Parts: sequence; structure tokens; C-alpha cells
Amino acid sequence: MQWRVKPALPVAKLIAASALPLLVAVFGPEDLSRWLVAAVVATAIVAWAARDVLHPVRLSADDAGITVLTGFARRRHISWDQIEAVRVERARRSDVLEIDTGEAVYVLGEPQLSADPHEVAVTLADLRPVS
Repeated sequence: MQWRVKPALPVAKLIAASALPLLVAVFGPEDLSRWLVAAVVATAIVAWAARDVLHPVRLSADDAGITVLTGFARRRHISWDQIEAVRVERARRSDVLEIDTGEAVYVLGEPQLSADPHEVAVTLADLRPVS
């Protein structure tokens, strides 16, 4: 099983990145510092969107365990026996999937999974071997 970023997410990020120079052009075309800040922020947003396009799979699971994307593009495989808990928690106004290994907690929301975190938790529970 695999869960990946919603396709609309990188598109929204690219729209936001392209809006920044437009805002500067309208509200402060003569101010060099605004152009600089807009360029830096737009570049960061484009890199963030590139991650979504180049590495869309955030979570995968099989009989051996799960694999999560960490950092920009690093994948970490975690065997089932290393996972202490898989739960759904309320964060702000939405639910998130938490995978607790004892060393780290991986938090994934619906935009990163393209699925309801409750459904993903049930699927992971079904895949996890009974010990």
C-alpha cells in the first residue's frame, strides 16, 4: 500500500510562489528589499513543491513494515516490531496520523496521504502482523 501527496498540493504551492512577485509588483515595485524577500520565499515554496512532485509517496506499508519520507527525500524503513503505536490525533482543526517508534513520531495529515487518517490507521492495523 502507498499513500501520496494530493496532486493539487504542489499546484497550489506553485500558484502561491508565482503570486509573490505579482504582489510586489503591485504594492512595492520600487522597493528592492520586497523583491528580495519575495524571491527568497518564492524559491523556498518552489523547492517545497518540487519535493511533492519528485517524491510524492509519503508512506508505504507492506508485510515487513512501513517506509516514511523524512527530510527532503530520505526514506526510512521501520519494521513492524519497531513501531510502538499508530494512532489518529486531533491537530488544530484536522486529524493526523501519528506513527510512534519510541525514538521519533511521524505525523502525516490528509494532504500528505490523500486519504482519511482514520482509514490509513485501519489499513496499517490490518497489515501489521499479530504478535
